[in-house]
Amino acid sequence: MTPSELKEFLDEKVELYNNPNFITSDPVQIPHLYTLKEDIEISGFLAATIAWGNRKMIINNAHKMMQLLGNSPYDFVMSHTDEQLENLSQFVHRTFNGTDFVGFIKGLQHIYQNHNGLEGVFSQPTPSLQHSIALFKSHFFEIGHAMRTEKHISDPLNGSAAKRINMYLRWMVRKDNKGVDLGIWKNIEAAQLSCPLDVHSGNVARKLGLLHRTQNDAKAVVELDSQLRILDTKDPVKYDFALFGLGVFEGF
Repeated sequence: MTPSELKEFLDEKVELYNNPNFITSDPVQIPHLYTLKEDIEISGFLAATIAWGNRKMIINNAHKMMQLLGNSPYDFVMSHTDEQLENLSQFVHRTFNGTDFVGFIKGLQHIYQNHNGLEGVFSQPTPSLQHSIALFKSHFFEIGHAMRTEKHISDPLNGSAAKRINMYLRWMVRKDNKGVDLGIWKNIEAAQLSCPLDVHSGNVARKLGLLHRTQNDAKAVVELDSQLRILDTKDPVKYDFALFGLGVFEGF
C-alpha cells in the first residue's frame, strides 16, 4: 500500500472500532460506570493495571475490584479502614493479588494526598509522557510497600512498552465524542500519547510496515509512535483502535 492508501485503510478501521459497541468487550467499560472525575480515573487505573490475559476474565475481575471498593473507589481510597483493607486480601488476578491491591490503594491515597492526584502527577513537565510514567511510578512507591507490587507498574525508562499504562492514559486524555475514551484530563494533549503496544497491535503494525523492531519494548513504542504521528500529528493514538481491532477481531 502507498502511504495514502495505508492511512485511508487505517482511518476506516478506526471508524469501525472507535464507537460505543467497543466498550462492551473492553476493560474501558469500568471507568464508564462512574461520573465523578476521581472515581473515573481510579477505576480506570485499577482496571488497566490488571488488563492482561483473557479479556472476559479481566473485565469480570475489574468488576470484582469495584465491588470490593464499595463501588465508590475514590471514597474508599481516601477513607478506608484497616478492616476494609483486609477484605481486599481475597482478590487475585493472575499475579496481581490482595497484597498488591492493598499496596495500590495506599499508593493511590498517597498520590491524592501529596501529589495533587493522578492527573496532577502525569501533568508535571517532563520530556515526554513516558518520562511522566516513570515519575508517577517513583511517587507511587514512595511509601512503604511490598517489593513484589512494583512489577505491576511498568517503567518505559527501563525498556518496557508500558502497554497498560499507555492504554490508561489514552482513556483519560483522548476526547473525540465517539464514546469510548473518556477524555476527562485537560492538561495533556492527545498528541503526547503513545500507542499501547502489545502482541496484537505489534504484529499488525509489522505486517503493515509501521514497525520493524521485533521486540515489543520501549524502543518499539518510539518507532511506532513516529509512524503514527506522520498519519495524524494531533491524535496519533486513535490508530490503536485500528491495530488492536485488526489483530483481535479480524486476525489480520
